[in-house]
Amino acid sequence: MIHSGLARPALLIEQQRYDLAEKELRKRLTEHNDDALAHSLLAYCLTQQERGGEAEREAREAVALAPDEAFCHYHLGQVLSRRDRPDEAAAAYEEAIRLDPEEADFCAGLASVRIEQRRWDEALEQVKHGLALEPDHPGCTNLRALILTQTGKTGEAHATLDDALAHDPENAFTHANRGWTLLRESRPEPAIGHFREALRLDPSMEYARTGIVEAMKARNPVYRPLLRFFLWMGSLQGRSQMWLILGLFFGVRLLRQIARSNPALAPFLYPVIVLYLLFVLLTWVADPLFNLLLRLDRFGRLALSREEVRASNWFGAVLGLALAALVTSVAIGSKTLLLVGIGATGLILPVAGVFRCRPGWPRWVMAGYTALIAIALSVAIFLYAQEGNAEEAAKLFPVPIAIALLGAVLSTWIASGLSIARPRSRD
Repeated sequence: MIHSGLARPALLIEQQRYDLAEKELRKRLTEHNDDALAHSLLAYCLTQQERGGEAEREAREAVALAPDEAFCHYHLGQVLSRRDRPDEAAAAYEEAIRLDPEEADFCAGLASVRIEQRRWDEALEQVKHGLALEPDHPGCTNLRALILTQTGKTGEAHATLDDALAHDPENAFTHANRGWTLLRESRPEPAIGHFREALRLDPSMEYARTGIVEAMKARNPVYRPLLRFFLWMGSLQGRSQMWLILGLFFGVRLLRQIARSNPALAPFLYPVIVLYLLFVLLTWVADPLFNLLLRLDRFGRLALSREEVRASNWFGAVLGLALAALVTSVAIGSKTLLLVGIGATGLILPVAGVFRCRPGWPRWVMAGYTALIAIALSVAIFLYAQEGNAEEAAKLFPVPIAIALLGAVLSTWIASGLSIARPRSRD
């Protein structure tokens, strides 16, 4: 229950005027610093303003002041979830539910974390419990539709979203959810309409912005099956993803061994191997490549985030260098430019891998690895270009090729490992 001293900041929060609500709450805390609810509401305001470190301090202060207040644990869970710490967030939500098992918002909070962890059964259990408490709860309804979509039950998801839109046609999350459901069915055009409506209702919704970017890229027939693959992979739990990737890797190695030991089967097996390698390459560079193409679209370039623009810039620069050097080398017969083109081609995968890692130390480590490959390539190419003896230069020729190939192959494994890491925010 919100007491009279917090009525005004609560109203400002409802109006999404978080900066003004923060001022009111800080004024309240100068006089009543032991007000746990004020600390908790302040944590929520700071979270909405992307000030995670301050928000966590306020949320933990609220819990320390009122450890038996479920609302404080709930807000702590929201803060930790936004700070990309799902295990701690889940523990906070579970404590809120233990203290007050009759609140549907708490069930929705825990369900959202379980969805992030791809623990679909546990997420659905929480959603069902929330809907049993409040049948028309918008958060639980949307999360149920999201779970059904992710687990391939799009028909049930559409029915759930129809009911949700009938009750609340102005719910941005519901429209975004409908967009993702349509996108999973390879229907990008109607999906774009729902994403646009979601962004009209809530211009800051990242879930809808990401959706409209993916829907616009899905207009490309090459990207469409890739997106379906990404969405399917995203529905798998982490361990299942790992076994699938390892299974495909060792399966291809087995096919190569069979092809070598049975030359009669080689003409049938090698095309399969080549197609697999091309598919893997395309999945790795799909995001920056198709974001680069999307920048040719007037609306598409506005939909991209600053992060996506940066990634496409770096990818485009390396790809452009590779193509320019290779074409020029063929035109003028320069082996040095040929090596530059091969080296730049080898940098495409590690550069793409940099932006697959989360900001913080994982990205810096991947960027450092990429820089080391670039330096090694530059030194090798420089030595080759400076070598006056043609015979000695020929001996150096394979060196940059080996560096490019080895660096590119290793970068996919290194970036995959680093992409799992969750750096702690220091703000």
